[in-house]
Amino acid sequence: MKKYALFAAFLLVIVVLVSGCYDYFGNPHPTPLPNRTVPAFNTGDLRVEPANWWTGMKLNRVEILVQHPDLAAYSVKLGKTVGGITLVKSERLESPNYLFITLEIAAKAPVQRVPIVFSKGSEIFTHEYPILARNTATKAQGTTSRDVVYLIFPDRFANGDPSNDNVAGMRQGLQRDSLTGRHGGDLKGIRDHLDYIQDLGITSIWLNPELENDQPEGSYHGYAITDHYRVDRRLGTNEQLRDLITECHRQGIKVIRDVVLNHIGSSHYWMQDLPSKDWINQWPTMTQTSYRAPTLIDPYASEWDKKRFTDGWFVPSMPDLNQRNPHVANYLIQQAIWWIEYAGFDDFRIDTYTYSDQAFCSRWCKVVRDEYPKLGMFGEVWEHGVSVQGYFADNQPVRRTGFDSNLPGVVDFQVMFAIHEALSREQGWTEGIARVYYTLAKDYFYEDPYRNVVMLDNHDITRFYSIVKEDFNKYKSGMAFLLTTRGIPQIYYLTELLGTGNEWPSHGNIRKDFPGGWAGDPANKFTAADRTPQENEAFNYARTLIRYRNTTTALQTGKLMQFVPVDGVYTYFRYDAAKTVMVMLNTANKEMEVDTKRFAERMQGFTRAVNVLTGEAVTDLSKLRLGKNSPIVLELQR
Repeated sequence: MKKYALFAAFLLVIVVLVSGCYDYFGNPHPTPLPNRTVPAFNTGDLRVEPANWWTGMKLNRVEILVQHPDLAAYSVKLGKTVGGITLVKSERLESPNYLFITLEIAAKAPVQRVPIVFSKGSEIFTHEYPILARNTATKAQGTTSRDVVYLIFPDRFANGDPSNDNVAGMRQGLQRDSLTGRHGGDLKGIRDHLDYIQDLGITSIWLNPELENDQPEGSYHGYAITDHYRVDRRLGTNEQLRDLITECHRQGIKVIRDVVLNHIGSSHYWMQDLPSKDWINQWPTMTQTSYRAPTLIDPYASEWDKKRFTDGWFVPSMPDLNQRNPHVANYLIQQAIWWIEYAGFDDFRIDTYTYSDQAFCSRWCKVVRDEYPKLGMFGEVWEHGVSVQGYFADNQPVRRTGFDSNLPGVVDFQVMFAIHEALSREQGWTEGIARVYYTLAKDYFYEDPYRNVVMLDNHDITRFYSIVKEDFNKYKSGMAFLLTTRGIPQIYYLTELLGTGNEWPSHGNIRKDFPGGWAGDPANKFTAADRTPQENEAFNYARTLIRYRNTTTALQTGKLMQFVPVDGVYTYFRYDAAKTVMVMLNTANKEMEVDTKRFAERMQGFTRAVNVLTGEAVTDLSKLRLGKNSPIVLELQR
């Protein structure tokens, strides 16, 4: 028995040693085992994030993450500087391979390379940290209701540089025959087709994430970041991104970054060696979020439900960041500011906004906006109900919790759901087009609903033309509504060319390649000659509306007055001192003739109109005839 007891004790020791090597999810534990072999110090392997900072920034205290094996054993001091730089502190966390070094940069500190000296006994090395002059190029202009946004999936838009389709050492190569594989679209492909975007009338482009996603699968979508300071090499380089933005600005186009705060990719270098155990939200077993944002505002919600929603992982391949950790928070704030200053972004769309820690999000928004007051921001609040969506917008008028998000606008899913219902189901007292009316009637939930982004579809939603069962009249109604209602209109690439696809069973169906973006494509839809007659009609229809909107302040910043829908016809007006635009959407499945007497308060003094879509003159405004499931857009004239 003694022999068996000794053997059992031996097994117990082995189990304890082995289990100590792994975290809750079976990944290597962030803390190396004792008696490890430490590689010889190679300063070329030193990871420094952010790689530099600038003089004259409001955020003048920068916390630098420095990583290298056994780095925490080194002490830190500054060598001789030109002046104005102070070493505030150097912190070690649980992993022996990180130091967090905080520098304070005086307001008038000159441009210089700050020598940070690392020493351990007789071992000494120096890293020169650049403090640069601020970027004077155009940046942080902000996207507003004066703009029209074009959403581009970089991997699926155009392949401008086939040489980066496969990159040695990266986990996923070109798989164009797979809906979820990488197809080879890149930054150069976008730059090569800015003339198409400009011709359409677009004034701002939103790129799905372009940072490195070195994941074994699904890396094309960009939402599982593995390096926060590096453009995915299959899309291009940091310099190419900066040059693309510069060229966009030269052509009068703003650029929106898709920011991911909530999570990272499971192949992120942090996951091989967490700076601390609480760097991510860990659970005894893999726990996904509940996807239920109302728990954050529910007066009856349990603490368990709140924690499950906020701290649960979005999916198993996307570990959830713990933004309550002050170093994680600092990292994400600095990373956002660094990219604006370096590359020149104008606006941020914030992915999975509600899933992040809301106290952190409020601080993140405030610090970034303090640095760039004109910078635009809109958060993805994919929820159900205006009250839930509106809660997360800046200075929410009816919020009573004392919390303020500092988030200027949200992606207006409620308006999208409403127009989908209006054009795809039977009309009723509260159903169909009435839902659009009821949704906009709740705009008091926002300080400024004109800062919300409105859309018909996006990279996660079944294509709009498929939603309306490829009914061309309904397509026209949807586009007319999108480009004449309040807010910032966003068009998903290919929607202007009647793009189709259902989100199930694969999101790849709604992220198809732009025909003509690849050498050898049978048709080039960037050109009118290769489009079908209906595709050209759709493109010209969208372009006409966009260009009209670009020159009509009434549709950008003008007031909105809506009338209760009657018999499936919804009428509203956009107006300012310069112009009055009348919009009617007939969602009835038959032609309608509408007597305009009840609209007198907005039509008084107007005797005629011009049909914006056709250019035709309308000389009698007393009665207006609409085709079935069709819109009319009139510029009223005296």
